[in-house]
Order: sequence, then structure tokens, then C-alpha cells
Amino acid sequence: MSDIPYKVYLSENEIPSAWYNVRADMKNKPAPLLNPGTGEALKAEDLMPIFCEELCKQEMNNDDKWIDIPGEVLDFYKMYRPSPLVRAYCLEKALGTPAHIYYKFEGNNTSGSHKLNSAIAQAYYAKKQGLKGVTTETGAGQWGTALSMATAYFGLDCQVYMVKVSYEQKPFRREVMRTYGATVTPSPSMTTNVGRKINEEFPGTDGSLGCAISEAVEAATSQEGYRYVLGSVLNQVLLHQSVIGLETKAALDKIGVKADMIIGCAGGGSNLGGLISPFVGEMLRGENQYEIIAVEPASCPSFTRGSYVYDFCDTGRVCPLAKMYTLGSNFMPAPNHAGGLRYHGMSSILSQLYADGYMKATSVKQTDVFAAAEQFARVEGILPAPESSHAIKVAIDEALKCKETGEAKNIVFGLTGTGYFDLVAYQKFNDGVMDDYIPTDDDIAKSLAQCPKF
Repeated sequence: MSDIPYKVYLSENEIPSAWYNVRADMKNKPAPLLNPGTGEALKAEDLMPIFCEELCKQEMNNDDKWIDIPGEVLDFYKMYRPSPLVRAYCLEKALGTPAHIYYKFEGNNTSGSHKLNSAIAQAYYAKKQGLKGVTTETGAGQWGTALSMATAYFGLDCQVYMVKVSYEQKPFRREVMRTYGATVTPSPSMTTNVGRKINEEFPGTDGSLGCAISEAVEAATSQEGYRYVLGSVLNQVLLHQSVIGLETKAALDKIGVKADMIIGCAGGGSNLGGLISPFVGEMLRGENQYEIIAVEPASCPSFTRGSYVYDFCDTGRVCPLAKMYTLGSNFMPAPNHAGGLRYHGMSSILSQLYADGYMKATSVKQTDVFAAAEQFARVEGILPAPESSHAIKVAIDEALKCKETGEAKNIVFGLTGTGYFDLVAYQKFNDGVMDDYIPTDDDIAKSLAQCPKF
């Protein structure tokens, strides 16, 4: 047994006091958002009818390396941060690997995931602006849960459009949102113009994050005193989530460990971007090298099978255009159980870093993910969220490679949240009725063919 403890905790005084903006260190900045009508780059003021004013400024800020965390947000962070960095000794023993496995556990708050890091910041800026409320989308429900908790704290109304398949698969997470005071609507719904249009075009659809985003944006722009907030993809969200990586780096430094490999699940990019940001910053500045792996579902493989082009961020095509790895805004993912990863595109920041070779990507099948999740749960004692389990799967694979080579690599992965509201998925896996849908090349090509041309 190593003298490194099972859990590495920072003190309350070591919680980051500023978010790290990785864009300041990027030589190739993420491509700008474009107006879909004119094709011209958007300015912060162009986004203000949709987003909170301060968040628009953060979205466009490519220059300031550090952005101070407001005092009220920092005080809220202290209720559940810093989160622990855990040495997975039991998993290492079960695998018989010489690798050292660490995971940053973000499920130790009442919302159950890392999403609260950005939700409380976005709710704070909405309250500071004097708004009545916010609208949003949610996939698995973790973002909606976090935002409903944050808006309750600040006394704001919260309207959540939840992807229909998750609305039906995860009723208890839906009820947590309602308990915090949110209104939850399955998407696509018949309550918005874009929802009715999507239902007409895709009858019987299970929905997607792209659909839910379209509805939430329409709801925000059609109600006075409301703005739209997003839980992933955007630059501002990855900025807020940098607290994960900053704490991870500080904890590793505290025990004198340098990560060799950093692994995170990838849907829109919030968890992965937050986890890797300070490490990528060192790579960008030429100070260190790391192997970074993004893990996505084989059913929605934006990085590994998508194209790096400008595309709509939503299915209803009401949002700005972003240059990203995408499967096409009309791509309808299979109803897999990692609802938070069922998005057709990827963060512009992560897309640029991937294109520039700072990270790798791989996709994994759903049944393999749940097998890894159960293996982890049985030895480490945490039932992981399906999204997080994608990172677990690849961390296990990499640790087994070390077993073959004899290398004692330091592997770090992000455990984004718990899976206690995902038991229907675990039930289907245990009953042997879970399938592995993988889109065909033709499916993806048809969707990509509808991307706007420039």
C-alpha cells in the first residue's frame, strides 16, 4: 500500500478564487459564433437578448486568463467544495494493475453532479441582472436538477425542457427538479412553435438535447424578464467548470503526483473541459505534457465520426452557428441511457484543442460502459452515473494495458456524478435487455449534409 491517502482533500481556503480561462493560452482561439442569417461573427451585445449580460461577456472573453469568482458564488461553493480526489486502491487491486488510478468525485453535493458549479454562477448573474427567471434544457436531468437548486437559492423561476426519453426513463430526477420549484416539460413538446415543428418532422421522436435547447431558447425570448442558460458546450460553462481541474491539479501537487493520462466523458464538453483546462494550459504554454482522452458514446460519436464545421447548436435552428465537431443538428441519437451525452455537437474550445492535437477521442458501446460501471461500483462503493461510466470504462482499459506493459502510469479520470436516479438503466443492463445502437455511416452523412455551407 502506498503512503498516498485514499482521499486527498484541499482545505476550504484552497478552493479556487478565480476561474481559469484556457482560451487566453490558446494560440488558435475557438472560432467565433456566427449569426445564421448574415454569417457574420457575433458580439457580446448580440447575445444579450438570449443570455445574461455578464455571461455574454464571459462567452466572448478570449484574453483574460483569470476571472474572479463572485463572493456569493464562492460562499455557495463552500457548502460542497472542495471535492475529493480519490485514489482507487480497490479498483487497482481488482485489476491487478501497476497503474495508479485517481478520480475526481463531483457527486458529493445534493444535486448529484458537477453541474452545480456552473448552475450557481449562472443563477447568480441572472439574479444580479434583476431577471424573473431562466429557461433551460436537460438530458439525463443532472443539469436541470442543479439549476433548479441554484434558482431556488436565489428565488428565481426555473423552466426546464427535459429530453423526452429521459423524462420517461428518469421520473425521480424529474421530481427532484419539481421539488426545488422548477417546471419540467418533456421535449419536444407541443407548447412551443419549434416543438410542434419538430414533432411534425420527426413523429414519435424521443427527442434530443438539440430539440430541448430550441424550445428553451424560444421560451426565454418570448417571456419578458427571462433568459436562457445552458449547462454545457458554451465557453462560459467550461470556464465555471475549471474549478474541477484547478482543484484536481492542486490535490495532485499536494501529494507530489504528476498525471500521465487524464480521461473524461464527452457530451457537450462541460465536465471534460473543466477537468482538463489547467493541464491543457500547461501544454499550451510548453510546461508539461499529458495524454488526454475524451470518451463519447458509440451511439453519438461527435468527435470520432463527426465533421469539424459550422453548425447550428440546436435542432430547431434558432441558435447561433458554432464551429465544432458535429453529427449535424438534425441528428437524432438513439435513446441510450447516458442522456447527458446525447448531443450532436461538441464545445468549440474542445473542438479546437482536438483539431490541434492536444487531445484524443474514443467511443465506447453502452453495454461495455455499464459492465465497467458495475465493476467499479462493486469495489469502490459508488454507483456511478452512466455518463461518468464512459470515463471509467476507458480508465479500466488503460490500466489493463499497464498490466500488460508493466508501466505504473498515473491515470486520472472525472467521476462527474452518481447514478442513483439511473436505476432503470442498470435494471435493463442486469436483465440483459440493453442494446448497443451504433449509427450507420449513411445516417451520419444524411444529417451532416444538412449543415449550413460557407
